[in-house]
Amino acid sequence: MAVELVLLTRVSYRGREITGPRLRGLLALLADDLRTGCGTARLVEGLWPDARPEHPTKALQILVSRARARLGGELIESTPAGYRLALREDEVDASAVLRRATAAARCLRAGEYPAALSHADAGLALWDGAPDDPPPGWADPVAALRADRAPAHQELARTRALALAGLGRYAEATGELARVFARRSRDEEILHELLRSEAATAGPAAALARFDAYRRGLRDDLGTDPGPALRALHEQLLRGTAPAVRRGVPHEPNPLLGREADVTAVTELLRTARVTSIVGIGGLGKTRLAHAVAHRTELPVVHFVALAGIARDTEVADEVAAALGAGESRRTPVGAAATDSATAVTAALGGGPALLVLDNCEHVVAGVADLVRGLVAATRDLRVLTTSRTPLGLTSESVYPLPELDQATTVELFTRRARAARPGADLPAAEVDRLCRHLDGLPLAVELAAARVRVLSVAEITRRLADRFALLRGGARDTPERHHTLRAVVDWSWNLLGDDGRAALRALSVFPGGFTADAAAYVLGGDALELLEHLVDQSLLKVTEERAGTRFRMLETVREFSAGHREAAGETDSALRGFLAWARDFGTAHHASVFGPEPRREGERIRAEQDNLLQALRHAIARDDTATVAATAAALGGLWIGDSDYTRMVPLIAEIVRQLSHVRPEPGVTEAARAAATLCTAYCLTVQGSHLARALFALRRLPPAAPDTPVRAAATVLCRLPELAGSGPAALDELCDGDEPLVAGFASALASYAWHGVGDVDRALAASRRMIDVFAAEATPWMLLMAHSRMGELCLQINRGEEGRRHLRAALALMEEAGTWPDTIGIRWALVVANLQLGAVDEAEEWLSRVAPDLVEDDLGLVTFDLAVRAEIRLARGDVEGGLRRGGAPAPG
Repeated sequence: MAVELVLLTRVSYRGREITGPRLRGLLALLADDLRTGCGTARLVEGLWPDARPEHPTKALQILVSRARARLGGELIESTPAGYRLALREDEVDASAVLRRATAAARCLRAGEYPAALSHADAGLALWDGAPDDPPPGWADPVAALRADRAPAHQELARTRALALAGLGRYAEATGELARVFARRSRDEEILHELLRSEAATAGPAAALARFDAYRRGLRDDLGTDPGPALRALHEQLLRGTAPAVRRGVPHEPNPLLGREADVTAVTELLRTARVTSIVGIGGLGKTRLAHAVAHRTELPVVHFVALAGIARDTEVADEVAAALGAGESRRTPVGAAATDSATAVTAALGGGPALLVLDNCEHVVAGVADLVRGLVAATRDLRVLTTSRTPLGLTSESVYPLPELDQATTVELFTRRARAARPGADLPAAEVDRLCRHLDGLPLAVELAAARVRVLSVAEITRRLADRFALLRGGARDTPERHHTLRAVVDWSWNLLGDDGRAALRALSVFPGGFTADAAAYVLGGDALELLEHLVDQSLLKVTEERAGTRFRMLETVREFSAGHREAAGETDSALRGFLAWARDFGTAHHASVFGPEPRREGERIRAEQDNLLQALRHAIARDDTATVAATAAALGGLWIGDSDYTRMVPLIAEIVRQLSHVRPEPGVTEAARAAATLCTAYCLTVQGSHLARALFALRRLPPAAPDTPVRAAATVLCRLPELAGSGPAALDELCDGDEPLVAGFASALASYAWHGVGDVDRALAASRRMIDVFAAEATPWMLLMAHSRMGELCLQINRGEEGRRHLRAALALMEEAGTWPDTIGIRWALVVANLQLGAVDEAEEWLSRVAPDLVEDDLGLVTFDLAVRAEIRLARGDVEGGLRRGGAPAPG
């Protein structure tokens, strides 16, 4: 909520400056106690401290009346004892600053440094610079209020400095901490963080010099020593003058691309969490990221221990102890305690700040969790970083899910590694981009694909990705053996799963476009959430939050691996039955939803499942599963027609119509079949003339239904097409003037095109207006959009630019409000033409600028039209030569 009453740096209400001293004082007194207000006696005393008016209460009433007249009658409310401001605490800066200071301090105590910094910044933003000290003998209520809030400003500045230090932003923190310490020279918490920040920026020597100066001053003034926290930091700084220790941390042979943000994020987590786990599927580069963090960390001692070579949980402590030089490497018998080794590890790490990195923990996660739990309890300054495909599950743990590389970084990495493999290789940008889109953003997959450039072109590599596990193999000799093939990487995760987890992955691989928990239940049976959570923990599923809700997604690499195991296990038919059952139920539930009152939400829901529904439609056609064909075709057809994505229908329309015309659908999917047949008939009628007779046959053989929904009404009109064709305009007029409003609306749409086709523009316009009236009354956004678009189109054809522009704007507003139709280019083009007809050249050019980014270079028709419109605009501006050039004619000599 924006601040409405400003008192701390100036006095204004809703941006309007207030200059009268009595009115300023009244607002300051009332703001000082916003919740209860101020009594009459207190207000009189504060406003007239020296010479009281003859009638103080009356004078106060007059002042309040003037304030109400100037600032609004609702601002000052009367109370039984006096008056109060009718504003919330966040609407008055003098109250908001106290709330921010309290919240910032609370977050700082809890170690929530980002939140503390946010609150401190918001609070300090309420001041225009630091508050001045009040002059001696002041009695102004505004000055008194500001002086009362000055300590809050100081606390906010202190909190901000400490939060910056807590976040490790030492360069920013140093100056602010020094300024706070100059005012509070005995604040040892501030000095503690100032010393840490100086050590990190200027070096330990500068911090040690400041500490010595503070200690001498303290002894001289108070005869005492710094507190225990400062003395401990002093000892740490003395140790910090020694070189940093990095044990077992290799230097990488080539740059780590695209991971700077991840390195920063993990480094920040290490400052605030005792245990941080980098989690992700194999081949993502978790180990390389841990190497980079280990080199970057400010902690003076780092131990890096690889655990890939051990096999049992009981061996973890022994392996770590051996790596730290705390004893001979030994293998503890199964069932025996590892207490001695854990104690040795604790002793080897010492009492100072250190980072222990445990790499590849997923196969011994229980043993790692036990060891880390004990180390955290036994040490104060130790930080632990793990890399794993699953979290440890500790309360001290912060999990960092490592994302895949973005497309740009994937392309850069492939290009670099391909050039290293064969410097003269031809790497066409478009081909490289296409290949990289199939590599899941996995650095390992990119490296393996780039190595194939030695013997294959980029296009050949892309084609061979149909069998990616055979193609992507043969890693570099200096990489772990488990990374020499992509199959080995996924197989490592697969072998860590139990039977239930593997069976779930096999079944879920039937979904090509991700899935919801409800969809997963169709192929897993029962409550699938626990299994899904387990697979997420193993980094084999990713969770995404989308507008349509929470979805689970497999990397294509994992999906293909699981699908291969599904085929080998003979489970494909069973998985497909569940998949098709889900698609049938989904399509039945949403067969006409984009034509209802909430097209945005429903369109997003269907669009999220588009790849799955399309796959289900193809399987259903192959199996002659008419019910599923009807349900999925209805949902997809509605989405594609709503999006004007007609090309998606072309390869499928013949098979959909064949299925619908041969077999009567099950009773439960009759309405979905009606929607599918209606959409196919409309498509064949308006876009592609072939298959119209068969689509209409499929529609007419369905049982009749009352035209009480948009789909049923459209079906009613389309079923009358043969009769209308034979009876002429009279039969069409009868439908347009009938008692069923939705039928009248769709019939009017048909009539608009019919009358326009025979040259009767007036009747075509009348029919279009009837469409608008009907569909506006019926609250059907898609049909109303269609009506306004049709009306705008007609108006432009007869040069009624103003009326056309009005309807086109209404259509565009419906598009943007509903959010279902991503392609608005047709409406925007029409608005360009409408404005040109009206001579509104500037507005036409503005609309043209909105169209230009959506032009496709190989769409010759649109590009030609764009050139023609630009020529028209130049001619309208009097630039004849430029207009002729834009239009394609040679410039006059």
